[in-house]
Amino acid sequence: MRRGLIAACEEALSSAQPFGREVALQLREKDLSGRELLELARELRKVCTRYGARLIINDRIDVAIACDADGVHLPANSFAVADARKILGPAKLIGCSTHSIDEVKTASHAGADFIVFGPVFDPISKSSYGRATGVEMLRAAWDAATIPVYALGGITAERIRELRDSGVSGVAAIGSVFGAESIADATRALMQAIVDYLP
Repeated sequence: MRRGLIAACEEALSSAQPFGREVALQLREKDLSGRELLELARELRKVCTRYGARLIINDRIDVAIACDADGVHLPANSFAVADARKILGPAKLIGCSTHSIDEVKTASHAGADFIVFGPVFDPISKSSYGRATGVEMLRAAWDAATIPVYALGGITAERIRELRDSGVSGVAAIGSVFGAESIADATRALMQAIVDYLP
């Protein structure tokens, strides 16, 4: 399974590269042991470096440091941003999951580098964290934030058009890419929509 995941990530990143947009891969395999996660992270570090993509590790600051990831993504119930910053230092990225305007404001003022907000639409790949917020709430999140906001939850190439006036810097997608019959085709469609409709 691990080899298949690495191959899938490489297919997605290689398909995204020609579009010239900044791309990041977030590793969030929660069912792996620390050792297994680190081994996978080190392999994905090589893949990300090959395609000029950033590697972000979900929650595990120790794994992020050990594999020289570009940063961490903190779930809502994870470390405080200030504590993560003390460990990681100023050069690494820190992102935060947010699901409400209050969480957006907290993450913005705490020193996070970016926010992922959602679910904007009903998620494809996992059960919803509460109800879908919709595009209007995404706009409100962008208004409240002082750092870049990325939309998450049910993101597809077709729906990106709906986000063009929301202020978001980009999107995060799982199901529409890794659940597709062709990862390469799905990635290209998603990237083309980003180029067409997002700044």
